[in-house]
Order: sequence, then C-alpha cells, then structure tokens
Amino acid sequence: MRVMVLVKATEDSERDHFPGRDAMMAEMGRYNDALREAGIWIAADGLKPSAHGKRIAFDGTDRTVIDGPFPHADELVAGYWLWEVRDMDEAVAWAKRCPNPMPGPSQIEIRPFYEMTDFT
Repeated sequence: MRVMVLVKATEDSERDHFPGRDAMMAEMGRYNDALREAGIWIAADGLKPSAHGKRIAFDGTDRTVIDGPFPHADELVAGYWLWEVRDMDEAVAWAKRCPNPMPGPSQIEIRPFYEMTDFT
C-alpha cells in the first residue's frame, strides 16, 4: 500500500526558523537511510514556507490567484514522504521512529493513496 506521509508546518517552519538545523538534518538523513534500506522509501522532499507559494481558487470558470503566506500554519504542509508499506500499521510504526521534524511540537499525518482495487 502506498501512503503519503505529510509533515505539518509550524509557526517556526513558516518563518524558516530551524535552530539546530544541521543536527536535525543529520538525524533525518539517518532516518531516511533506514527507510531506503527497508525498501519503503519512494520519494521525499521539504517545501519552502507558504510565503513562497500561490493558491488558485476555482469558482466555476473563474480563477483567482492568492499569494502566500497562508494563515493557519498547522493546516499547511512543510514536507512529505511517499512510502510503500504492507499496511497502515507498518506506516505508523515507521512514523513513530521519525525524529521530530520540527524544533518543538509537530505532527505527521499519514494518508493512503487510492488503489485501483478501491474502484472495482
């Protein structure tokens, strides 16, 4: 089963404020290496703060471009992984092993992809 593992943004990540970034990146690198060695890793990346982003609002045929930054940091995504796991239990077990991806409190959300069998 494929899952997207979403690292939720924080006020710090939205300000691009990461005290101890080098140590945090080294620890995350070791975790990513373990994911690769286990054959779970498909892809991963971090996202710049929403101040660098745009939203496109759709209303019928109208399109409106909204410049970042966007409110409610805890509703934004700061990074992601794509994993191939046996089931959600395995995804949760790996997520619990993850070093804290932010300085301070943070959250990771795991969402399964639709599979073709979901539509038959």
